[in-house]
Amino acid sequence: MTPPRTPYVGRFAPSPTGPLHIGSLVAAMASYLDAKARHGRWLVRVEDLDRDRNVAGVDQHILASLLRCGMQWDGEVTWQTRRTALYEAALERLGDAIYPCACSRKEIQDSQLRQGQGGGSALVYPGTCRGGLAPGKAARALRLRTPLEPHCVICFEDRWHGRVCQDLTAEVGDYVVRRADGFWAYQLAVVVDDGAQGVTDIVRGADLLDSTPRQIYLQRLLGLPLPAYLHVPVVVNADGEKLSKQTGAQAFDDGAPAASLLRSALLPAARFLGLDPRADSIDEFWRQAVPAWARMLAARGAMRGAARDETPAAPPNAAPDAAPGAAP
Repeated sequence: MTPPRTPYVGRFAPSPTGPLHIGSLVAAMASYLDAKARHGRWLVRVEDLDRDRNVAGVDQHILASLLRCGMQWDGEVTWQTRRTALYEAALERLGDAIYPCACSRKEIQDSQLRQGQGGGSALVYPGTCRGGLAPGKAARALRLRTPLEPHCVICFEDRWHGRVCQDLTAEVGDYVVRRADGFWAYQLAVVVDDGAQGVTDIVRGADLLDSTPRQIYLQRLLGLPLPAYLHVPVVVNADGEKLSKQTGAQAFDDGAPAASLLRSALLPAARFLGLDPRADSIDEFWRQAVPAWARMLAARGAMRGAARDETPAAPPNAAPDAAPGAAP
């Protein structure tokens, strides 16, 4: 007998560092469409742990913009800053897999250069503090151990990109779960929140694709269910940079009438995602966009399936559901 399918729970998790721009609208729209196409729940969580970057009142602006676009969330909105007890409990469960680290970013870069790694933007932690702090050094951050032998290879099936694999040992190393400034790291907080809220499907921008293996590793160590993932393309500016507040992205919602939002924001965001609704109102837009999203994903899945049939098998240590093993 086939077990009943777990009810779909999706989420959108903006940071209140600035109003929503067209790039963040694309991510919100994709997650909302996926939840509605699967007759599921759509949650909103404000990721406000980085208090130094939060802008007062922006969280309410974001919520108002979602409502003006016709995106009503289910249940109550949650704020990460009200959930710190959950992160402390997760840290306790991780136990000896966590250790204090005294290294600064510059020290890690210098270590890369000494090891001939070029000191690139991807900082692979060399394990300097793994065996304990050097004399005179004070702990700055807390890191999570990743297995050394055999390497920890995490694979998963992304609903947009197909099979994705990452060697955490070689490409990431031990990574931070509490930062030097005392704030909880994104990787830990998002895993704990998704688990606590019962999120079954995560739809977000492809800029976070690289973070997913780290989150899967944490999910397994904490005994949490593994969500399904879908990473949509990100909007970039004329220089090819991800559209963000730091790259000059402007808010899409300036209080203009709803009809203006439809033309200036919703329709362009839908076209970016590969949809082409021809609507004259926001309500009609969603009536067209939800089934169009389901059809598009079905077509993409069929194309990936055909391509997979022609692709050689992955190495045996890269099984999509292989547990990474306990941290040494």
